[in-house]
Amino acid sequence: VSDRAGDTILNFKRPKSAMSISEVDLRIVEARVSAYLGRGWQADTIDNKTNAASHPAAVLSDGEFAVFVKVGEGPLAADRFRQEAHGLHLLSEQAGVLTPEILGIVETEGGAALLLEGVREIARDDAHYRQMGRALAQVHSTKGVRFGLDSHCYWGDLYQDNTPAADWPTFFWERRLAPRLKAALDSGNLPARFVGEIEQLGARLPALCGPAVAPALLHGDAHKNNCLATPRGPLFIDPSVYYGHPEMDLSYVDFFEPVPDEVFAGYAEIAPLDPGFWERRELWRLPALLAMVEFIGAEYLDKLDAAVRHYH
Repeated sequence: VSDRAGDTILNFKRPKSAMSISEVDLRIVEARVSAYLGRGWQADTIDNKTNAASHPAAVLSDGEFAVFVKVGEGPLAADRFRQEAHGLHLLSEQAGVLTPEILGIVETEGGAALLLEGVREIARDDAHYRQMGRALAQVHSTKGVRFGLDSHCYWGDLYQDNTPAADWPTFFWERRLAPRLKAALDSGNLPARFVGEIEQLGARLPALCGPAVAPALLHGDAHKNNCLATPRGPLFIDPSVYYGHPEMDLSYVDFFEPVPDEVFAGYAEIAPLDPGFWERRELWRLPALLAMVEFIGAEYLDKLDAAVRHYH
């Protein structure tokens, strides 16, 4: 349960509704948590987190044990949560980093809910950011045989094909950049002139991608809010896991907002940064920028244009 100043705890003896969880859904959640704990568990408080997340979410607690409930709508919600849980499992079991305990996935009215053990957050400081960098390097120390994964994943609500490829330039173009280019164009938000320019970049990827690297386990959406500061250390949430180029994660760390230099310093303690990363960073961000154009629109066109022109 978050103890940060300003959080509001709403108390209900039997909360009837919150963040799209109906009374029936709540009973299902309580039954699942009770089975996990081996004792009766009933939610007495709800701390609504929807305003701080990109989806309906809340922390439910009986005063002793807290549960983070993340709600998804639509027929793909359960699959999104299965892939998220799979990603958390890989990060925990393969890389040995902290992730929340998975309590289960339950059906809801019109979708599904992912149940995770609630964690207590503490204030971020320079030590946390340095530890975050080290933890990310620890994730990347787990190597794979091919780029991709044996299952798909989602970046937010966006489906991502992880069908393996033999080399990184092929995977980056066919599984990340080309699909997002098509989707952005189909949305009507992307001017047609970008298609030719980005396709030209695609043809040059073997040179632009830099030195060959071994496939590394990636978080896949490693911006700072997906790495929580906790008393036990940095804890990763909301992954979009696959095996790829480590610089993908590094380029997303400060995609939405700046982070202290301690993140990169901590990372370099475990895995020194290739000097060419800073030149390649905007290249790795192109799929995310295209996604922002697709869903948000023109306000991201200038950033996309600057990134594309940087490599022409």
